[in-house]
Amino acid sequence: MTTSPEQPTARQRALTTAVLDIEKHAGSLGWDSPVLVFSLVRTAAALQTNPGMLSELPEGAAESAEVDPEHLLSIEQDGLPQADSLEELLAQLAWPDEVDGAAIVVERMVVPPEAEVGMPEDPAQAVQYLQDHPQREDVRLAVGVLRSGESWCALRSRAHDSDDAVGGSPDAVPGLVEALRATFS
Repeated sequence: MTTSPEQPTARQRALTTAVLDIEKHAGSLGWDSPVLVFSLVRTAAALQTNPGMLSELPEGAAESAEVDPEHLLSIEQDGLPQADSLEELLAQLAWPDEVDGAAIVVERMVVPPEAEVGMPEDPAQAVQYLQDHPQREDVRLAVGVLRSGESWCALRSRAHDSDDAVGGSPDAVPGLVEALRATFS
């Protein structure tokens, strides 16, 4: 279940904030980064389960959790399974019940649909064709979903690489939203 950006619920606001923070973190790593995967947990619940993690939280997270029970903590996942594609990686992910959501950050090349006319059929040649295309745009996508159904997508263009130029909506990348949701099935 997604909500309109005009009237977001507390849960939707928490997810939006978490995804934007994740995208900003990915941005600090620079472009041409590998796929990043994060689990999302409610900060208050995580602290209740493990009070010792208080010292490991980012500055202000504990205070935010006191004010907002929906506040989310993002935990970058190390040791991801080997995969030849994003689809294969996502198919291998599953989350324990304690995880409230997940997020992923990927970079992609985007070209207008007419640019695909005349594209070589050979995959390696097609990639080179797209990389060399004058209308190619590099984008970073940060997509998050909650077990309860909410989603948020943040998009940053390499051509407009600043925090105030990050766009977003609940369904900007519907295929990736659905693939990430499937990791909770």
